[in-house]
Amino acid sequence: MPKRGPGSPEGRIAMLHAIAHIELNAVDLHWDILARFADTPMPAGFVTDWVKAADEEAKHFNLMCDCLETCGSHYGALPAHAGMWQAAEDTAHDLLARLAVVPMVLEARGLDVTPNMIALFRQAKDKAAVAALEVIYADEVAHVAYGSKWFHFLCGRHDLDPRDVFHDLVTRYFHSPLKSPFNVEKRAEAGLPPDFYWPLAVS
Repeated sequence: MPKRGPGSPEGRIAMLHAIAHIELNAVDLHWDILARFADTPMPAGFVTDWVKAADEEAKHFNLMCDCLETCGSHYGALPAHAGMWQAAEDTAHDLLARLAVVPMVLEARGLDVTPNMIALFRQAKDKAAVAALEVIYADEVAHVAYGSKWFHFLCGRHDLDPRDVFHDLVTRYFHSPLKSPFNVEKRAEAGLPPDFYWPLAVS
């Protein structure tokens, strides 16, 4: 992916485009978890949670598209990475792995980086982008929490230690160390204690 300085207008457009791409992928991944793993008996709340998450990710995508249009751009104007799709393919056979890698690693990373992005757009006096990112930041806590809740549910069903299983699955299916610094407060709010992610982290 080409590197663009976040302090420039072009860099901010690239950042908005990257977020839009992540949000659109998240829509598909939340529907995918319901369809792909439909043969795993789950409580009705599992469906309710991921339908709600998919609806909110669609809202986030539209917010980012509005911000891009305000900047004179649009979704699809720039290249985008395939990291989330790679994670989906790698975990397509294992619901526990999907929960560990997508909401509990990839979406949790959003909790770490979004405050700095909000500060960057606030410094650029882009009030619309700040408002949109604040909505995304608030909603994403719940999405990570859904992942943690159902991960722990499945571990309990099979009498597995959630922390040990998380470490094993992330080591197997996420192809890089977790990056600090971490948003410890928001991760805890979402049901992710530090002993889950710190042992897998690099500075």
